[in-house]
Amino acid sequence: MQLRPILSSLTRHKLTAFLLILQVTFTCAIVCNVMFMIATRTSQMRLPSGIAENELAMIDSVDIDATENPLVRHEQDLVALRGIAGVKSAVVVDALPLNRDNWTNGITTVPDADTHVGASAYNGTPGELQTLGLHLIEGRDFQADEYIAEDVPHGYKGIDTVPVTIVTRALAEQLFPGQSALGKDIYASGTHPTRVVGVVDHMLRPALRDPATNEYAMLFPMKPDDSEVTYVMRTAPHDRERVLKEASAVLVRLNGNRILKSPQTFTQVRDSYFHRDQTMVGLLLVAGLGLLFVTALGIAGLANFWVQQRRRQIGVRRALGATRSDILRYFQTENFLIVSGGIVLGMALAFALNLTLMKFYELPRLPLYYLPIGALALWLLGQLAVLGPALRAAAVPPVVATRSV
Repeated sequence: MQLRPILSSLTRHKLTAFLLILQVTFTCAIVCNVMFMIATRTSQMRLPSGIAENELAMIDSVDIDATENPLVRHEQDLVALRGIAGVKSAVVVDALPLNRDNWTNGITTVPDADTHVGASAYNGTPGELQTLGLHLIEGRDFQADEYIAEDVPHGYKGIDTVPVTIVTRALAEQLFPGQSALGKDIYASGTHPTRVVGVVDHMLRPALRDPATNEYAMLFPMKPDDSEVTYVMRTAPHDRERVLKEASAVLVRLNGNRILKSPQTFTQVRDSYFHRDQTMVGLLLVAGLGLLFVTALGIAGLANFWVQQRRRQIGVRRALGATRSDILRYFQTENFLIVSGGIVLGMALAFALNLTLMKFYELPRLPLYYLPIGALALWLLGQLAVLGPALRAAAVPPVVATRSV
């Protein structure tokens, strides 16, 4: 099919064609970025936490009576919790992945360095690795004589004397690229060295910000001694709700001078953390589909309008020997050219929009492969939208040429 008649026809309807190209341009730019934002948020929601999520139940406890020794009380509580039927193990921790209780330390490989790597610290009682279900890929767990108090009352002074640590694979590779981190010293507090004795495969931070640093985390053998701690119990998935009820009753019976907050499973913790992301994905999906629907209506409406205007012209072409397939291809090609023009401009606008989002909302750079995906979607949408009007145009009989005035 020759393009000259189609281009000639479009030049006679410049404003209409321009408006449709403009609509496709904005749709392409927005849809490409919406797809990217949905994919980014969805991939973050699916990040593995590194722990046995479907087996964990936890209770936050806040002590009212500050006269008791928290370390003694925590040990008594753990003995009682481990006695509950179905509880495999139990520990006290000060933070968990995705619970937003983030304690960040500046880690260096030399004393008092000017630059450091920010990493989240996790502290807990003996058995933390086993209870959380962390996968140790190098080294060993902490030994009993390596545990010290966190010393919260004096400003977390335990960090100044903690002898060893276990780090994530991501943090180990950042601190010691191309080397094993085992046996090496890191510095989390000035000039005090802390020896790396183990490496775990995955462990998310309590709060996620940068995908490149989401697993920069470490564990210290420091027993939490704050008035507010979290009791974590590992049990079979189907026992978690029952264990939470029994554990709450046990803790209140042992010490009524406390407030229990948020008895929940880790599944609920994850759902709570990503609740806004889930809502945002839904809104973006609705907005993207709505925009595509409006664009399809615009394409179909314009095609219908042009079919009505060109009925005599179509009848003349049919009388001169054009087949229904020729008429159908004419409108499909015309639509393809208009949509292609919008796509070319839309790709440039998509990058400009992405640069704006990067600047003001810290969104990552838009990968190039989203552009052909968006283009293909719009081409298919355009062809589907024009198909109905094109079929009606192809059905115009040659006799219309003689009936039209």
